[in-house]
Amino acid sequence: MSDLTSCPVQARTRVKICGLTRRDDVQAAVKAGADALGFVFYPPSPRSVTPEQAADLLAEVPPFVVSVGLFVNPDPVQLQHLLKQLPLDLLQFHGDESEEFCVQFQRPYIKALRMKPELDPVKEAAKWPSAKGFLLDAYQAGVPGGTGERFDWQRFPSSDERPWILAGGLTPDNLVEALQITQPYAVDVSGGVEASRGIKCPMKIKEFLARLAEA
Repeated sequence: MSDLTSCPVQARTRVKICGLTRRDDVQAAVKAGADALGFVFYPPSPRSVTPEQAADLLAEVPPFVVSVGLFVNPDPVQLQHLLKQLPLDLLQFHGDESEEFCVQFQRPYIKALRMKPELDPVKEAAKWPSAKGFLLDAYQAGVPGGTGERFDWQRFPSSDERPWILAGGLTPDNLVEALQITQPYAVDVSGGVEASRGIKCPMKIKEFLARLAEA
């Protein structure tokens, strides 16, 4: 019998396609090989979906693909009600949610950190020891995410072993550069694979995943 502990493990960067609003887009992301699909529950966003829309979209998610619900300072009662309706695998908090707030829903979660100039992501992440990972996004005052802007990738904490997720301004054209600089656990893309706000482009999704595979 072979010793499985001696077998090399081939690491690869995971991919989340976020801001999905249509069945066709969910199917395109799954077909291209996305590991996770993101659904936005933040009404000010042009990519936001209602619980009814989300239920329709989640019906298209096959086994072994993670469904992620994105929230910004949600009302806890409303969120608890939502979680009883929808089979979300992972929660993603983009607001000012504390550790105490995040754990009350008894679901695995990741915490988004906006990369303000003075922010040290490693020190900031210590405030959420129960988080499964941390998503680093560009900072823009008054906007919790989805800006389409990138931050200085040299600030990415590549040497820290926690699951760090790179977001903000990623496209098929700059993905390889981003991976070389940051070496993230995962990447999160939304606007970079869209035909228009909230409408994904199947060819851009396919190209994004192809660039990842090449890298």
